[in-house]
Amino acid sequence: MPARVEADDPRAGADAAGMVALGGCAVWSLVTAAATGGRPEGTLLAVLAVAAGYAGGRIAGALLPVAAPAAGALVAGALMVAAPGTALAPDGPPWFGTAAASAAVWTLCAGGACCAAVAAERTVTRVLLWLLAAVLAVAAALLGSPAGATGALLVLACSATAGRVRRSPGLAALTGVAVVAAAAVWTLAAGDLPPGWQARAGDALGAHRLQLWRDAAALALDHPLLGAGPGRFADLSPTVAAAVPADGRPHSALLQQAAEQGLVGVALLAAGPCWALRTLWRSPGPTPVVLTAASALTVLAGLALAGNALSFTSVTAGAGLLAGVATARPMEGEEGELGVYPV
Repeated sequence: MPARVEADDPRAGADAAGMVALGGCAVWSLVTAAATGGRPEGTLLAVLAVAAGYAGGRIAGALLPVAAPAAGALVAGALMVAAPGTALAPDGPPWFGTAAASAAVWTLCAGGACCAAVAAERTVTRVLLWLLAAVLAVAAALLGSPAGATGALLVLACSATAGRVRRSPGLAALTGVAVVAAAAVWTLAAGDLPPGWQARAGDALGAHRLQLWRDAAALALDHPLLGAGPGRFADLSPTVAAAVPADGRPHSALLQQAAEQGLVGVALLAAGPCWALRTLWRSPGPTPVVLTAASALTVLAGLALAGNALSFTSVTAGAGLLAGVATARPMEGEEGELGVYPV
């Protein structure tokens, strides 16, 4: 029989906290913009995209927990293949600029396919959906997005082993990976590594990227509370002024938030993933679905820490959609391959 909705749904508090966190991000961007003359439109659009994607994912996951993420992965992957000249197509070195956004879309597509796979009851359906995720990884590699192929394969590997991992340790491990990645980005930006290691990091990530990160770290230290203002990094970064062409971003969500909105902005940015983590932990869905979605969101966090992925609305909306699907409670009704989860 299908799972029944409890009168005291434990997710209610997590949902309320999430709305407070998203609202706080929007309000703080307006406050800092008013104080510094910045431009908060980018933050407001990202908050709106996450909220809309999450609401859509909760609805889709409640109605069709297998068909909805599978269809989303298939459609988004087909669009990436059919329209490689769009704004999301990789046009730079891996992990940089729109290449990070393209990799994020491929990763989210694989996450949707794998969530559908582990939610499916029939073995044949599960294998076909995992095959779809593998095809998406190959397509990313063939279309010039090695980061996207790597992300898709990582999600596929996590999905294949999610059934043998308990929820709490799995989420804790993924959280630890994201925290270590954030610490590594800040360490590189602050220049705290030994000279030899710093040089190797420059060779791997690019000297221009590291210089952008240093500019962002310097702005964050100069304006620790309010930041320099939303959208003002391009106006204040010497590296951006000397680069032609330049998109005016430090290519790291953490460093951009620290430079433009200060420590409070960083705390609000961190509140979003913390909310998603708690909501996934309390999700009524199967643990393999939760861990698969969490692995895709962790890869996305890495891309956002070292690239410009979150500057694209399709990425932020897709992240909210995947989180919504993984935390949805299937509606009551007749069980079926594409319908409610079995108890």
